[in-house]
Amino acid sequence: MQQYNISKYSHFYVIGISYKKADANIRGAFSLDSQHQEALLADAQCEGMDALMVISTCNRTELYGFAQHPFQLIQKLCMHSKASIDDFQKVGYVYKNKDAFDHIFNVGTGLDSQILGDFEIISQFKKSFALSKKYNLINAFMERLQNAVIQASKRVKTETELSSGATSVSFAAVQYLLKNVKNISQKNILLFGVGKIGRNTCENLVKHIDNKHITLINRTKDKADEIAGKFNLIVKNYQDLSDEIKQSDILIVATGAENPTIDKQIIPQGKQMVILDLSIPKNVNDNVIEHQGITLIHMDYLSQITDDTLEQRKLYIPQAQQIIKEVKKEFFEWVESRKFVPTIKALKTKLEIMKNAEIDFQRKKIIDFNEEQAEILSNRIIQKITTQFMNYLKESASVEESLVFVQQIFQLNQMEMSVDK
Repeated sequence: MQQYNISKYSHFYVIGISYKKADANIRGAFSLDSQHQEALLADAQCEGMDALMVISTCNRTELYGFAQHPFQLIQKLCMHSKASIDDFQKVGYVYKNKDAFDHIFNVGTGLDSQILGDFEIISQFKKSFALSKKYNLINAFMERLQNAVIQASKRVKTETELSSGATSVSFAAVQYLLKNVKNISQKNILLFGVGKIGRNTCENLVKHIDNKHITLINRTKDKADEIAGKFNLIVKNYQDLSDEIKQSDILIVATGAENPTIDKQIIPQGKQMVILDLSIPKNVNDNVIEHQGITLIHMDYLSQITDDTLEQRKLYIPQAQQIIKEVKKEFFEWVESRKFVPTIKALKTKLEIMKNAEIDFQRKKIIDFNEEQAEILSNRIIQKITTQFMNYLKESASVEESLVFVQQIFQLNQMEMSVDK
């Protein structure tokens, strides 16, 4: 990417793991919470990297950035997660330059989501962008790429039916309960964790299940109180978790902790219970199934639940791909225009020098010379000239020859040409 005056490094990479090859346990090992994301970015900043973003969700962990070699990014991911380079080699992937751009657009528009058309990733994109900006790891290219992906996502969402119908992990969880638990409206349901997935699950429970026995528990009780007030639900203290599990028929866990928050020790012997674990890393220890009465369902299973809604969504994939193609075309046109930046900037600097010299000459020669008006007029002329040359370069059949032509006409030397680098 050096030739486009975007980064000091030659290539743009995406490296990461996702639900396609990595199961929940492996994804959990690669998962990066906010603290580890910041540590990774701080490390990259100290090394002098100029652009890097980190995405870590329940379905994928990916790094987007410039590097001389993808191993630089792979090493960073493994250094700040619980996974090893050997783990990455088994399930990881690397995309370079154009393939990397294609991948990011597919992710951002829901085409690469575990559930087709799931647009939750865009909010994660925005958070990751803000975090990288905090560490000065967002350059002009990354900002433009981010905006292009968001634009494509919005268009796909508004111009197609790719996200039509209620299909998400939280919705699938409720559908599972409706299909597999008899007399669901009479069961005691305990929802542990009210983060984003927890909130969505809570809304789906209230919307689709006529049940007055839903209890919420969260480590921070205020957050649970806020949601409970909206739906008129019961809230219990975190310290009451063990007692509430004893009273519950269904336990939904969406705590987002780094280590399991539920294991067999907290569940009474002989207890009949359905447990849904909607967390990555897993927040329910697999040892709970040592109790014969426990049915444990993880989000990977729920994500495989397909219905008519998902089949209907597939019909809109070509339309979404066409939108992505249009947005990418504009993006790549901008990338190509970056080749002209040093020349146009050097040209503008040259014209500024000529303008200042002429104004200085006229100031001495003309009585009551209106310097302010001369400044305004000459700046407008410079802008028109540089715009004209920019358009000429964009439409040129041979960009390299045209750049040399402009440089020779205005005698732009290498010192001036390095202004933007």
